[in-house]
Amino acid sequence: MPTVNFIKPDGSAHTISIDEGTTLMEAGRDNNIGIEGTCGGSLSCATCHVIFSDEDYAKVGAPSDDEMDMLELAFGVTPTSRLGCQIRMSDALDGLTVQVPDDL
Repeated sequence: MPTVNFIKPDGSAHTISIDEGTTLMEAGRDNNIGIEGTCGGSLSCATCHVIFSDEDYAKVGAPSDDEMDMLELAFGVTPTSRLGCQIRMSDALDGLTVQVPDDL
């Protein structure tokens, strides 16, 4: 089972084991990490915005055009921002570190 290291806005780190196929949005929401996922993963909001290091961003890949449109609605977007609902966990992504941005 792959693991993800979530870093909350307060700097606290939380390592969570995630079933393959589960999205980062679902894992963050269900484990009280601070990811809302208001639209339930239908790519119609930006409440699951997360940030990666350059290395981890290369692993998850670039967003689609539709995802980029939604990211324009998020606060604190960086060149390595993605929406957690668009990233499904797999063994290849084991050990990712995900920064949950402050929404203010």
